[in-house]
Amino acid sequence: MRIAIVCYPTFGGSGVVATELGLALSRRGHEIHFITYKQPVRLDQLSSNVKFHEVHVPKYPLFHYQPYELALSSKLVNMVKLHDIEVLHVHYAIPHAYAGYMAKKMLEEQGITIPMVTTLHGTDITLVGNHPFYKPAVTFSINASDMVTSVSESLKQDTLDLFEIKKDIKVIPNFIDVSKYQQKAFTDCQREMMAEGDEKIITHISNFRKVKRIQDTVKVFYEIQKKIKSRLMMVGEGPEKEKAEELAEELGIQDKVMFLGQSHEIDKILCFSDLFLLTSKRESFGLAALEAMINSVPVISTNTGGLPEVNEQGVSGYLCDVGDVKGMAQKAISILSDNHTLQTFKQNAYKVAQKFDINQIVPMYEELYAELLEKSIKKVEN
Repeated sequence: MRIAIVCYPTFGGSGVVATELGLALSRRGHEIHFITYKQPVRLDQLSSNVKFHEVHVPKYPLFHYQPYELALSSKLVNMVKLHDIEVLHVHYAIPHAYAGYMAKKMLEEQGITIPMVTTLHGTDITLVGNHPFYKPAVTFSINASDMVTSVSESLKQDTLDLFEIKKDIKVIPNFIDVSKYQQKAFTDCQREMMAEGDEKIITHISNFRKVKRIQDTVKVFYEIQKKIKSRLMMVGEGPEKEKAEELAEELGIQDKVMFLGQSHEIDKILCFSDLFLLTSKRESFGLAALEAMINSVPVISTNTGGLPEVNEQGVSGYLCDVGDVKGMAQKAISILSDNHTLQTFKQNAYKVAQKFDINQIVPMYEELYAELLEKSIKKVEN
């Protein structure tokens, strides 16, 4: 199949999932066309089966905000015609589903029918999409999609609760490529670069937005380091970073907290991590937690959204209420205090993560594409 994938090309979870999905599909013989405003961060190589088409947005003084949706929908029309694309898969409702729908209608005017899959990832529904300014357009775009998927049961229910949805929503979870982790690329992990031999390494990775509550992460670590000799690795960039840095200084632990910024070496950082902290107010799935678990890192997380579908309570880690700093710290200490317990949780985290192997998830999308193509062909014939 020839499939166009539209996503945000940044470090966010939706872009990572969309890119990894496209690459996996290309390895299974499909021709994948990524269409977005810059090359996705995880798209490190192009091939005969993987192509990238950049969306250029001309700048005119007339526009206070440049009309990306118009440029994207026009680019989609041109690429579908040029490459005879058969399926359009848009990730994130805003603005991709809306732009995809406009492209579909323009193509129909030219006698071309193309089915569109919309995958919902989280804040496109629960935060941005639910804003009164966008809600009508998001509702329309979801209902106008030929197929809708969500990355967790929790997100599906949120969507049904927040919007007047007439479409069935199919849950296809996020995934991990287990084969990449069966033979560790980092044998010594260069752990000594980050911590002393008797220190435990605790890691947090996110985009440092308010919803991630990274100040809670610093507070949890503050409690942990009172009992366990440890360091905290904060990986990412975002508007809450400065506040978290200031909090670490106020608590007198700035020498134990390392802010590493954005990184393309996530697996290397997780390789030498002993515990992963995720204190988010909301997570539609928890891809960062899954990436930690496949690296044999147990997770202490909130119990919000899709996280209970990923992080198994008492097995791969522990779940606590949002804002329960003391509870999260206690659970972390209970894992880190005993090496046998820590090793058991590490092994369990890896086993649980294997349930989300890409080879189990990608066929779900292939079946969905095939179903849509069959319906599309029948529609044209009738």
